[in-house]
Amino acid sequence: MFLTISATGTPERPATDLGFLLHKHPGKAQAFSTSYGTAHVLYPEADAERCTAALLLEVDAVALVRRGKGKGRGGAPDAALAQYVNDRPYAASSLLAVALSGVFSSAMRGVCHARPELPAQPRPLRIEVPALPARGGPELVRRLFEPLGWAVTAEPVALDTEFPEWGDSRYVRLVLEADTLTLAEALRHLYVLLPVLDDAKHYWVSSDEVDKLLRAGEGWLPAHPEQKLITSRYLSRRWSLTRQAMERLELVRLAEADDTDVEEIDNAVEAETGEGAEEKPAPLAVQRREAIVAALRAAGAARVLDLGCGQGQLVQELLRDPSFTEIVGVDVSMRALAIASRRLKLDRMGERQAARVKLFQSSLAYTDHRLEGYDAAVLSEVIEHLDLPRLPALEYAVFGAARPRTVLVTTPNVEYNVRWESLPAGHVRHGDHRFEWTREEFRAWAEKVAGRHGYGVEFVPVGPDDPEVGPPTQMAVFETGTVKEAKAA
Repeated sequence: MFLTISATGTPERPATDLGFLLHKHPGKAQAFSTSYGTAHVLYPEADAERCTAALLLEVDAVALVRRGKGKGRGGAPDAALAQYVNDRPYAASSLLAVALSGVFSSAMRGVCHARPELPAQPRPLRIEVPALPARGGPELVRRLFEPLGWAVTAEPVALDTEFPEWGDSRYVRLVLEADTLTLAEALRHLYVLLPVLDDAKHYWVSSDEVDKLLRAGEGWLPAHPEQKLITSRYLSRRWSLTRQAMERLELVRLAEADDTDVEEIDNAVEAETGEGAEEKPAPLAVQRREAIVAALRAAGAARVLDLGCGQGQLVQELLRDPSFTEIVGVDVSMRALAIASRRLKLDRMGERQAARVKLFQSSLAYTDHRLEGYDAAVLSEVIEHLDLPRLPALEYAVFGAARPRTVLVTTPNVEYNVRWESLPAGHVRHGDHRFEWTREEFRAWAEKVAGRHGYGVEFVPVGPDDPEVGPPTQMAVFETGTVKEAKAA
């Protein structure tokens, strides 16, 4: 198997920066042992204008058979020689994808300690794969790579050049070119899509493959038009794993939905009584955070979870109050957490302040032991982004498994929407909202949740409380008996 990665450069940004990114010196040829043979890295050319790194994977056919994948597809034995004579040593497949992740692991993660500024810089890249199995043909190759920003050349390889009437094989010669992608993005695309095109894996696919897919697909797979096909093929069409991956990708997509519309609506909200007043009311987003902080103080919470923290606005607000000794922001989106980290300036924060805050990735559709033992948890404008059938999973993860003493849930009040002239009739406040509840619907849901998990619940209006349609935001305050007893004392 053979693959080349080429970069072009200038005297100011020489192409040989590719060596720093790959952590492989252009002046050396290196060899690395793998489970199925030897991977060689060498540079056919390396100067300031153009640098090419080649990965050559020599597959040990005997080792491949001993690992249990020498037989024909589906496990049925082929002729005896077919276990040893097949396309695995020559055509790019999951073997090459695994070699990429092993040999270029730091580059795939976007890590370069010698030149830390390089991984984030897009650069002109050209990737060539001489023989790539493509079950779906050149058209599928284009459908997979073009949405990611690649210019794609996929030339079918003839079954036999001497007998053109035999037609084309299932292999293509692939050339990818782009100048807007980073090397880490390019490697992650290849890691996922090479075995997808081959539509086979050389090893047993277990549940940890879902995590691998989501890590490599971060930033591009949730929005890819062929997401379902990619996920199914990558996981060898194992339905249970595919369903799990699709659910987690949907949560990531929801978490990464643009909140601009919400902020614009929140900032535009003014009560009818506020029109013409000398001072405009605070934006609804600000009023919501103030209401949450007040409720947390009233509950005596010191250790707080912000579940679905997004870009960290509430975490930032809580950090201003020293009574909150531990603040944890949780989100399924690594992109949102990175933005939150920049907002909070975690890299420049003092040691004492930094000890009060943590950010980590987790899905609210699954139980997570790291969420247990906290005084309070906040779900601010989160539940409406989930499909209704998914709410029971979130309910159990938060109220049943994590079980903080206090839980605050805020969500839009759909009745109030008629007060906004800028919102067309019948429209929800954000295109990604799966539902928006009336006060009665929210109360019914919250009381059932409280009853099932041993909480009491009270309802607090957030924003101007209109006598006819209620407040723009409704908040439920769930408390266990211990909190109520502490308040009474």
